[in-house]
Amino acid sequence: MHTDLRSATDVVTGIRFPEGNRWHDGRLWYSDMHTGEVFSVDPDSADGPRVEARVDGQSSGLGWLPDGRLVVSAMESRTIVAVQEDATTSVFADLSTVESSLLNDLVVDEATGRTYVGAFGYDLYGGEELRPGPLYVVEPDGSARLAADGLVFPNSANVLPGTRTLVVSETWGGRLTAFDIAADGSLGGRRTWATLPEGVTPDGSTVDVEGAIWVCSVDTGEFLRVVEGGTVTDRVDAPGRCAIDCALGGADGRTLYLATADSYDPATTARTRAGRISAVRVDVPGR
Repeated sequence: MHTDLRSATDVVTGIRFPEGNRWHDGRLWYSDMHTGEVFSVDPDSADGPRVEARVDGQSSGLGWLPDGRLVVSAMESRTIVAVQEDATTSVFADLSTVESSLLNDLVVDEATGRTYVGAFGYDLYGGEELRPGPLYVVEPDGSARLAADGLVFPNSANVLPGTRTLVVSETWGGRLTAFDIAADGSLGGRRTWATLPEGVTPDGSTVDVEGAIWVCSVDTGEFLRVVEGGTVTDRVDAPGRCAIDCALGGADGRTLYLATADSYDPATTARTRAGRISAVRVDVPGR
């Protein structure tokens, strides 16, 4: 499949910077990173988005703990917050004492309840020179420790179905990196899972039942379905847009939700609010 956003159907518009796309409990969930709000929406309903939580500062990755609580990476406070049933939030894991850069996306390992979260590694918005960043593992009790280091802007991550393999996007590294997940949650066996085409900067991602990863390229404005080794099997172009995140969902898992914006500069998105989430149909469903 090779198509573009002109063939997609808009699901949500008027967002500043949609991040953390997830399909959960029959709804599409997402962060508006530049407002710190978390929303969910039923794409088949006319009701529109529902506010699920608000965090101080920028919000990014979303996941669900074994007890059903939503967790959100609060980038600026360098914490992971848990959302209660009444939409109030509390600190689930505080990484501010060990990490000075902004937190990034996260994934919850459904098999163990552990959360993996990356950090920038440097002050991107302040113009600091690029430095590698870390990946942390957070236990279900909220305790955190370093899981891996030396990643070139660790971003989204997925546990491949039927495996104990974690695949992490390295945005400025232009690659997807795999680790073996040990019984205690530690990561080993680091290897390149896929070297991406030249210029591709992987941001958000989602995995399908065949173990292929749909990954967004924020700088080149495209969504790529990649298999291990780097072969691109499908592509959705988003010319002139920042391709930010994606999620597979819908009733049969074959709807690919595509999050884009006109800029990743908060000053620009505050003025334009041109972010949106669109939908296309694909052949291989998500988990």
